[in-house]
Amino acid sequence: MGESACSHHEPDVGPLLSATEQTQPVPMWAELHERGPYVIRHINALDPGASPLDYYGYELRRLREAAGLTQKQLGSIVNYTGSLVGQIETARKVPTPEFSERVDAALGTDGFFTRLVDLVLRSQLPAWFRQVAELEARATEISTFQTHLVHGLLQTKEYARAVLGTLDRTDLDDRTAVRLGRQRIFEKQESPVFWAIISEAALCQEIGGPEVMRGQLARLLAFEGNPRINVQVLPFSAGEHAGVQGSFTLFHFVSDPAIVYTEGYGSGHPTANPDTVKDCSLRYDHLRAAAHSLKDSAELIRRVMEERYGEQRDSDGDSVA
Repeated sequence: MGESACSHHEPDVGPLLSATEQTQPVPMWAELHERGPYVIRHINALDPGASPLDYYGYELRRLREAAGLTQKQLGSIVNYTGSLVGQIETARKVPTPEFSERVDAALGTDGFFTRLVDLVLRSQLPAWFRQVAELEARATEISTFQTHLVHGLLQTKEYARAVLGTLDRTDLDDRTAVRLGRQRIFEKQESPVFWAIISEAALCQEIGGPEVMRGQLARLLAFEGNPRINVQVLPFSAGEHAGVQGSFTLFHFVSDPAIVYTEGYGSGHPTANPDTVKDCSLRYDHLRAAAHSLKDSAELIRRVMEERYGEQRDSDGDSVA
């Protein structure tokens, strides 16, 4: 009646399914990707409709297996570890744009992952900040005044990591990658015109140490001559000024009303109130007039970088910075 304890059963795994037969409903937010008649041996446990990150991992595993590659083999091709590939496939790690571009090249997916990663990165932002990222992506012109930090769209990886790691280093690599991912708006064919007025205090506030600051100021200088990314410095000598109440950003669009954005601890405040927009626009005009010219701003940035964060050398000429 009963079966012997020594009897052996092969698990019933059913027939191998084609990608088409395994297809789950594609979420409306996801970009449709043409599915070929591949044979898949494993069904990813992820729900591709749960989030953009889950959808990315699901598709990465599906297409990798369709190509007959192990995680280690794909990792070797794209110059990442197989472990990282596995973490991304199981939605435990956020993919970067560079990883996505390499995977597209390796799997011949015609830019699918490169396009999808923007949505993934935006979905990983704090809930209160996602609307701001959408505004950045849609705006034709962004004008910002910053009192004590370089704006996130201009930050280097090291500077961003130092800022984000203050008091909380949880998932710091992922949070840094997400912040840097916002900068991809400058890679669009019609990128927004970005105008940043930065207080001289932001240049002098040492974030992450001298080396990090040298790299950050060098990054600002790299935009010199770029007509779509402009950096002005509001010097200490300006005294009281129109932005003394704090940082703010103006977003302009092709047809929608302009929006003003201000930020507090753990919260953001976008508004299209006409009176607020008018007031902040006037303030920005006065700040631009009080700030150094683009040329003089670059000279000040260069001087601060050399005098405040330049490498110090001992009597033998060796760096001690």
